[in-house]
Amino acid sequence: MRTILLTGADGFVGPYVVKALHEMCAPADIIVTTKGGGHHPAFGKTRKLDVTDMENVDAVIAQASPTHVVHLAGIAAVATASHDPDAAWAVNVGGARHVARAILTHTPDCWMLNVGSGLIYGETAKRDRSLAEDALPAPVDEYGATKTAADFALGTLARQGLKVIRLRPFNHTGAGQTEAFAIPAFAAQIARIEAGAIAPRLRVGNLEAERDYLDVRDVARAYALCVNHADHLPPGLVLNVASGVPRKMRDLLDILLSRSRCDIAVEQDPSRMRASDIPRIAGDASRIRNLLGWQPEFTIEETLDDVLDGCRAQVARH
Repeated sequence: MRTILLTGADGFVGPYVVKALHEMCAPADIIVTTKGGGHHPAFGKTRKLDVTDMENVDAVIAQASPTHVVHLAGIAAVATASHDPDAAWAVNVGGARHVARAILTHTPDCWMLNVGSGLIYGETAKRDRSLAEDALPAPVDEYGATKTAADFALGTLARQGLKVIRLRPFNHTGAGQTEAFAIPAFAAQIARIEAGAIAPRLRVGNLEAERDYLDVRDVARAYALCVNHADHLPPGLVLNVASGVPRKMRDLLDILLSRSRCDIAVEQDPSRMRASDIPRIAGDASRIRNLLGWQPEFTIEETLDDVLDGCRAQVARH
């Protein structure tokens, strides 16, 4: 009987991961934690876990004695990390180390699945057209730097006995993601324009950037597969989670606009441009495909339809 503890379940990806774990990892006791604890609309009662509080982390890990920890907790938006870098380092790096140290102290046979980011490759993406796990990390912003530091710190702890799998998911989206990310920002504007809430002008950042996008449900399934097969994987293993297909943001926007119910003009907004923007980034997911048989199942059109439908529903509710 596995006991799977999930950190940061109140983020965008959390509900999808809980669903995947229930579907793929049964029988298992799944312990859902959120920063504030208490009642959550998707999970009901949750346990309080603030990863920046070492005493809290230590107590939760000691009491739960998990066999697997899926570590989702973190500051996920690049802009948020840049705006408050001290918080990003405390959560993304300090939080990961706190969870790892508590595991080593109280339940050293537990597997930790750390959710990092494909953005740690940074500048290397300008040289390598498809990034495998041995590509050089070269982050270009605070978010990438914190994810790199956590990845490296956990790799070091693997040499000290930590059973950790270091996941590097590339861009992923789906219904429920906040407008801090490009795809839901596009979709939310379209939904508001359709509802007559704003003028028919959609404001965008850099549409020439190419990104490797996945459906959040495919990403959640990859995490659940790692839980199922962890005992057959080497501690410290790095796994990219990627489609391998770079797509121009302009093309993704065009798909969304083709679903819109009215004519919409597109205007570039300087405030949405990022100085550190990498022109093109795509991941090589051969390793996770060969080891676990994982590959994306959802098409980009299905994903974008779900995001837009979710934004329309949210606009209708408000």
